[in-house]
Amino acid sequence: MREGVATYVSDVTLFDGRSVKRKAGVLVSEGRIGWVGPHARAPRAVRDADEIEGRGKTLTPGLIDCHVHLCFDGSADFAGEAREMTTDAAATVKAVRNAARTLDHGVTTVRDMGGRGDSVIQVARGVERGLFAGPRILAAGRALTITGGHGHQIGFAREVDGPDGLRRAVREEIRAGATAIKLVATGGVLTPGITHDFTAFTQEELDAAVDEAHSWSRIVGAHAIGPEGIVRAVRAGVDSIEHGSMLSAEGARLMKERGTFHVPTISAIRGIVDHPDEVPAYAVEKATALVGLAREGFRRSLRGGVRTACGTDAGTPFNPHGSAPLEIVRMVEWGMTPLQAMRSATSNAAALLRLGAVGSVTEGAAGDLVLFGSNPIEDINAVLEPALVIMDGEIVAGSGA
Repeated sequence: MREGVATYVSDVTLFDGRSVKRKAGVLVSEGRIGWVGPHARAPRAVRDADEIEGRGKTLTPGLIDCHVHLCFDGSADFAGEAREMTTDAAATVKAVRNAARTLDHGVTTVRDMGGRGDSVIQVARGVERGLFAGPRILAAGRALTITGGHGHQIGFAREVDGPDGLRRAVREEIRAGATAIKLVATGGVLTPGITHDFTAFTQEELDAAVDEAHSWSRIVGAHAIGPEGIVRAVRAGVDSIEHGSMLSAEGARLMKERGTFHVPTISAIRGIVDHPDEVPAYAVEKATALVGLAREGFRRSLRGGVRTACGTDAGTPFNPHGSAPLEIVRMVEWGMTPLQAMRSATSNAAALLRLGAVGSVTEGAAGDLVLFGSNPIEDINAVLEPALVIMDGEIVAGSGA
């Protein structure tokens, strides 16, 4: 396509983030959606644009992954990879590479939920300045965990205790440039010696951390697997529950009442249980015990009307970056309709991240688009093969052929 010239996708099936429209046209100009409507009524401005033939194809917003770890590659031994990553510079190099890989799969926005030092914060700034290719990145800096809690040995979490300690830690991460905050409210699968359902922070600690983060207008996600940790985090006012594998009826009810999002990260569990001979045994044992509970927790949140946002936990074992399309497919396998799953990776995810300019194809929105060869709403597996990826109005992957 010609540099600096508007792009027009013609006669395409459009999923705009909420609903499907047939025989649509979308004009992208100066990095934004300039016009959306019936192709037959396209404005004169499309005559001067470079045209992408959309007949028989489906156009969607750029996909959003609300839970990634750009510093990690998805190797079998997550903890071992972390131990070998001895400098922030090494973490930054990995994050730059993984950011570029993410775009290839149609993912144009991510929220990083814990990295080494300020490495991902710096990568986010580099992408924003146009220094290298990558999705928009909301970066949580370092996750916050209790002393000896989940993630303490991996290098992506800082140990902190007490309400005052949590307030200070939130402020320090924001000072470093964090645009989101991550709290580790329970044990986890990838930390040996801690049960996955262990309840970590006290209610007072969570209350203080969320209050402080929200006073700085930062969204808060809580890693929470066990039922008590989920309930505490929701009561504290977190914006999202990450994983939520052992979600109880009480937890689902509270999440619905308070508008808390569920980010289920099915791919994180599947990456472990599908490779039992390669992932460390302690992680396989915990993930195997959780997979049935996680499926039921996911369905409980669906039945209860809890809003769901797509998140993969990319970077964990056998869970490479750019896996949001596969997560969408897995959400359908676990009970969502294709329409619900596509909303979770577009408009719902944008609502969670408070990013009004992404997640939809509407006039004035960011020019982030993905073109698929067939319609994911009719066959969800179509989302696995993007033909063309556009970010800020520029083609960043594929050819559209």
